[in-house]
Amino acid sequence: MEFIETFFNEIAIFLGIQQAWDILKSGDFSQFRTYDGIASLIYPIIPLLLLLELVLGFIYKKPQTKVYKVNFLIYVFNRFIGRFIAIAMVTYLIGLLQPMAPFQTELTWYWFIYGYIVWEFGHFLYHYWGHKVRLFWCLHSTHHAPEDMNLSVTHAHFFLEAPYADSIRTTVCILLGVQPELLFLIMFIDGTWGAFIHIGENLLKDGRLGFLNKVILTPSHHRVHHARNPLYMDTNFCNLLNIWDKVFGTYQEEEKDIEIEYGITREMISGNFFDVYFGEIVALARDVANAPGFFNKIKYIFNPPGWHHTGNHKTAKLTRAHFLNKTAIKE
Repeated sequence: MEFIETFFNEIAIFLGIQQAWDILKSGDFSQFRTYDGIASLIYPIIPLLLLLELVLGFIYKKPQTKVYKVNFLIYVFNRFIGRFIAIAMVTYLIGLLQPMAPFQTELTWYWFIYGYIVWEFGHFLYHYWGHKVRLFWCLHSTHHAPEDMNLSVTHAHFFLEAPYADSIRTTVCILLGVQPELLFLIMFIDGTWGAFIHIGENLLKDGRLGFLNKVILTPSHHRVHHARNPLYMDTNFCNLLNIWDKVFGTYQEEEKDIEIEYGITREMISGNFFDVYFGEIVALARDVANAPGFFNKIKYIFNPPGWHHTGNHKTAKLTRAHFLNKTAIKE
């Protein structure tokens, strides 16, 4: 009986319905007008869309079962390994850094805009370094390994990526005066949108969302980010407001004549949990072990993926530049 109860509790947690169910059982429906009540109604949206997306995949005969299988195993693994690390890290950093902030925001609409811009800057930094520093890429590559895009990719993360990401984003926000209450509100909105932009073509064929494609970061932009096409590599690092991608020159729209190829450039077995989850760590360890000299070993750890001690680099920056140069010559 205990196993069955645990099983159903895990399903409720995955679907995000536990909090709403508790409110319904209490009979106090006025709670749905509070922040927690509203959040309890929003939490289940992404999991339910994921299930709908899965069903439509079978109907359209594009089930993407390999991606769902591996991402489900990653979700289960992370539930047991990294459950509370990120929360503890955020709490610790708030207590440590908040006294150092030169000012404090308030829960007003203009401070909310300020806070979101600051949050996006922190998100950009974490995400950019996750692609440009090989050690951090080992944490982030699990998220890019799936060769199809669907909502299950939201759960494809190495368990240490959330503590790494939240440490950077929280540090930036707290030091720039974003108060914890505002930070948690932004994290909730950003987490919900960040899950939605992984929606696949089985559920949303055109991810541009009409005029919104010119205003915010859409599923189309994030599909570009997950692509291994030379033009698309290492672009669109933001999550909702793409302001920092435009500031730092990493913004890229989806081209209608370039079909997106998902996944990473390393040869891998995308249906193998261990290769998806630990493959980049093994590859880095092998390169460090084989590198001549201490400084080359360090460079493998902190230089971009694709850097090689012989000078035969295959980094995303060089690959994209080579593609753009060839395109310019043809034109």
